[in-house]
Amino acid sequence: MFNKFVEPRWLLLTLALLAALLFLPLVAPLFYIYIISVIFVTALLAMSLNLVLGYGGIYQFHHAVFYGVGAYTAALLITQLSLPAWISFPAGPLVAALTGLLIGAFCVRLTKLYFGMLQIALGSLIWIIVYRWYDVTGGDNGIHDIPLPEFLTSIHGAYYFVLIIAAVCVALMYLIIKSPFGATLQAIRDNPQRCEAIGINVQHHQLIAIVIAAFFGGVAGVMFVTVERSVFPGLLFWVLSLEIFVMCLLGGWFTFAGPILGAAIVVALRTVASRYTDYWTTVLGIMLILLIFFLPEGVMGWARERFKPRASAADKRGRELDAAR
Repeated sequence: MFNKFVEPRWLLLTLALLAALLFLPLVAPLFYIYIISVIFVTALLAMSLNLVLGYGGIYQFHHAVFYGVGAYTAALLITQLSLPAWISFPAGPLVAALTGLLIGAFCVRLTKLYFGMLQIALGSLIWIIVYRWYDVTGGDNGIHDIPLPEFLTSIHGAYYFVLIIAAVCVALMYLIIKSPFGATLQAIRDNPQRCEAIGINVQHHQLIAIVIAAFFGGVAGVMFVTVERSVFPGLLFWVLSLEIFVMCLLGGWFTFAGPILGAAIVVALRTVASRYTDYWTTVLGIMLILLIFFLPEGVMGWARERFKPRASAADKRGRELDAAR
């Protein structure tokens, strides 16, 4: 199935990487297994944002709210209603998608900056409810020691669970991007006025994209619960949304795998920086400034342009003659 969309060399490289990740827990220390699990979660979250940002041109400035809603939904169903994980985990992404539908229904009527500003406002309302509702959400204390199935309580079990879920979700997002819907979404990103002129319902497609991105953001939230066994209001705070945004920019927001690279770099830097300073947001702000000035297309965007095969003079001359005829 993937042979229609992926070059054989990239498919083989992906399979080799998955095989390496499957065997990694057998040789790596527990701390590194935990950090890589966090990278899986964060990479999926960044890719879900890039689905609407890089491929849809939608300025979704508060994507973390869907991440937090998915995590809190699963946590509350387990702790408050004592529902099993196999019910609570799927409920998280579904509630996140519903939240995306409600927020998106208001926001798609606006464009660009105003879209992002309204989304920040609506997302902040959800954050303040979670932050202050002590009787249900635990307020600023959050919810800790969430009971999970026995096979998920170990670092190795959580690692393999998030690896499998992340791999499936990444494959689904790739198929969505390569589908006719994905092509239409990219056309809307490049020229929404022309798309409207040929009969495409721009707002309808954007709303669907927001719901899909919110769903995968909710999946990432459930994966966070699996790895950390806790939730807290910071999962819905706008600072985390900025961090996700930086991941997409750093890796390359017009590339598919760019957010994965960006997430890995940011998580690694955050882990190292936390040993020396408590002001991670300052480091994040400096990274954003440097990206805007020196690497606007991200690492993978720069590499794609830098190492793109260049046509020879003969090939160029041949194309010019063909065009002349």
